[in-house]
Amino acid sequence: MTVFTILWKNIKWRFHNKLTIIITLTQPVLWLVLYSAVAGQTLQGTEIGNYTAFILPGLMVLVSFSVCSSSGIMNYMLKAEGSFYRILIAPVQRTSVILGQILEGVLCTFLEVGLIGLISLFFSVRFRTGISGFCIILLLIFLTAFFMSGICYGISLILPNEMVYESVMNAIVLPVFFLSSALFPVDRITGILKILVSGNPFTHVINSIRSILLGKAVSGRELVFTICLLLLMGGLGFCFAAVRLNRETDL
Repeated sequence: MTVFTILWKNIKWRFHNKLTIIITLTQPVLWLVLYSAVAGQTLQGTEIGNYTAFILPGLMVLVSFSVCSSSGIMNYMLKAEGSFYRILIAPVQRTSVILGQILEGVLCTFLEVGLIGLISLFFSVRFRTGISGFCIILLLIFLTAFFMSGICYGISLILPNEMVYESVMNAIVLPVFFLSSALFPVDRITGILKILVSGNPFTHVINSIRSILLGKAVSGRELVFTICLLLLMGGLGFCFAAVRLNRETDL
């Protein structure tokens, strides 16, 4: 059984359980439609301009969080069905199992990011970048989703059930999302919050995507730093998932 066989199996499971797609898509769409409409009115006349365009990069990252978290829930359901254990006893490399799981989260992330990107066009969002810019954005989203999928998969192998898993993921994702530049400019933040926001790796991801989408000058050094940071995080996430899956096998 190859990586693509496991990937296809997970994709079929996802589309047979369409509610997981609806749930993971609802949150960023609501943020895009409702939050940008309400908060955008309070920020009219500021340097932000089109608030929907401003928060769109943050919502792209939020989509990767939501989709990859739901991939962890899928793992619990596969355990309940027995599919998870059948794969474990099959002559399959553990790296193939992990990559199949991770790539499913990445593909669903691209699907939903594309959808909210299309919806944003109805809110006068205009993408001011070329093919090279879009390729860089795709790379950043891929690396973000790769890291999140690995971490979520590893956590789902630790926690006993999906209820505990959802609580833990909410406790991780929400602070990380709000302590970033996703929703508001962070230039005037000071003190401990400034340190937390600046130290948040997803702040750098969101800032890079925002600069590329809005046609602003992008620091090459910042972009290289962000990509290298995501590569490191993705490698750590994959290793974490591999260690947890090996321990699951040893039980």
